[in-house]
Amino acid sequence: MKLYSSIVEEKLKTLPNDPGVYLMRDAQGTIIYVGKARVLKNRVRQYFGVGAQKISKTAAMVSQIADFEYIITDSEKEALILECNLIKEYQPHYNILLKDGKHYPYAKVDLHKDFPTIEIVRKVERDGAKYFGPYLEAYSIREMLDAIYKLFPLRSCKREITVDSPKERPCLNYQMGRCKGPCAHKITREEYRKIVDGVLEFLSGDYKPLQKRLQAEMLAASEKQEYEKAAAYRDKLRILARVEQKQKAGFPDLKDRDVFAVVQGEKYAAVQAFFVRKGKITGAKRFFMEEPGSAEEIMEGFLKQYYMDAAYIPKQIYLNTLPEDAALLSEWLSDLAGRKTELILPQRGEHKKLTDMAEKNGREALKRKEQSEIRSFERSVGAARKLGEILGIGYIRRMECYDISNTQGTDSVSSMVVFIDGKPDKKEYRRFRIKTVQGANDFASMAETLERRLREGFRAEDKEHGFGAVPDLIVIDGGKGQLHSAVDILTSLGMEDIPVVGLAKREEEIFLPGREDSIVLDKNSPELGLITAIRDEAHRFAITYHRSLREKRTIASELDKIRGVGPKRKKALLAAFGDVEAIRGATIDELAAIPGVDVATAREVYKYFSQ
Repeated sequence: MKLYSSIVEEKLKTLPNDPGVYLMRDAQGTIIYVGKARVLKNRVRQYFGVGAQKISKTAAMVSQIADFEYIITDSEKEALILECNLIKEYQPHYNILLKDGKHYPYAKVDLHKDFPTIEIVRKVERDGAKYFGPYLEAYSIREMLDAIYKLFPLRSCKREITVDSPKERPCLNYQMGRCKGPCAHKITREEYRKIVDGVLEFLSGDYKPLQKRLQAEMLAASEKQEYEKAAAYRDKLRILARVEQKQKAGFPDLKDRDVFAVVQGEKYAAVQAFFVRKGKITGAKRFFMEEPGSAEEIMEGFLKQYYMDAAYIPKQIYLNTLPEDAALLSEWLSDLAGRKTELILPQRGEHKKLTDMAEKNGREALKRKEQSEIRSFERSVGAARKLGEILGIGYIRRMECYDISNTQGTDSVSSMVVFIDGKPDKKEYRRFRIKTVQGANDFASMAETLERRLREGFRAEDKEHGFGAVPDLIVIDGGKGQLHSAVDILTSLGMEDIPVVGLAKREEEIFLPGREDSIVLDKNSPELGLITAIRDEAHRFAITYHRSLREKRTIASELDKIRGVGPKRKKALLAAFGDVEAIRGATIDELAAIPGVDVATAREVYKYFSQ
């Protein structure tokens, strides 16, 4: 049975014997896979052979291929470079794509500046700056910064300072001896650069120069009987010792190297990375991939994507599995680095222990991720399925809940909160100002809310409101009374087929129409967690809206008391200052600077709030 189109069949006959890159497209023309080949004719035809169809991932991809194209290159190395660029640009679904989970922080020192500082960034760029990391946990980079500012008189302010900047008054850090005051021209650029050089050594994991310098200065201060100064140096040495002790491993040769280990699970694969600088593990990172292939394929895809934009490539890269094109990848990495770079599969010794440690960490991370997904499924989709079974209405995909909020009948509002597949979908949330009800009448307010929501829900031509699909379940905050009211409204609208339940707060009982007894769920069950979560979210959303309206009204009434402030000036003041507290703290000059507010009015406003 032929599994591909006539277009593909014709192109397979004319494939060249050259190296190059091939791009697979689906019926919509989207690029779903990019690959490289030493011989295009042989490699592309393999996908459509009988053997390839036995591999589930390959078979799934081939079934989606409606067309393909290829680009001939002069060499396999050129094909590799082009493949990397195209994967980065198109992010094809069937390529191995890194899912970082989060952007880990790096320490950046821009040596192009006259007086550099340490910046915390989430992205490494090829801008000539020095980058250190990544740091796996946020607290680790905060600890590092804390140690640096205690060990080095490096400025920590965010100001842009150059040798030509106007002289400023130094801040408290200068008075405390924590900064040399470049803002006040207390230190030259050359002297400050020596401090920066020491910081760079520290960030690189080379602590010996600083340790020797602190020991010498401590002894010198002690000999001069400057015991306070000697004690300060002693404290710095202790800080340095604590930092050293936190390093997980050490190598006597002090060479830089990267370590990567691939670990495979049922749904995901993970790559655990360790970064060794100056003989110390200075950072760690992990990546996850969906649709994993073999360990060799995962490692190859990972290395190509990771080093494509890497700011630094060490001479040695240790792996727990070698990709098939290891020699070609080494050549490509060497070209990127400007020197020889090796891919090494260690068999014994310290480096084998390190790849094993990376593999162990990656396996544990993969286990946690899969367990987390199971828990997330149980709390969302699983809970929605179970709740639907208990209520006898089938799977609940769209679930809506409403709440009313007012203060003694004023500023009455309602909220509509939507959960899709057991998770909040905030773009579907809506809020209403109650228009037809006077005073605190929650039953009537709920009736207005449901009628407005459900009537508009059927008006597909109404683009303004866009309430979305009809819900699979409506949750009403309250007991039998509120539930009966909601049922009456649904019946009057001819929508009695929409399932609706009431949730009473005291015992978290669920009431169903036409049923005398309530349903009480297990207090620790995910389905109770789901239905109470949407109820609490509706309450929070309504309260937040009500509070914002009340505050606006309070502010407006406060300004109404001031002589000379009419609707236009009130609007101008609020637009300029944002709230009444900012207006209260403004000077006459600041108030008078607002268009439409003259000096006399500014004085009245200032006088009112001063009193």
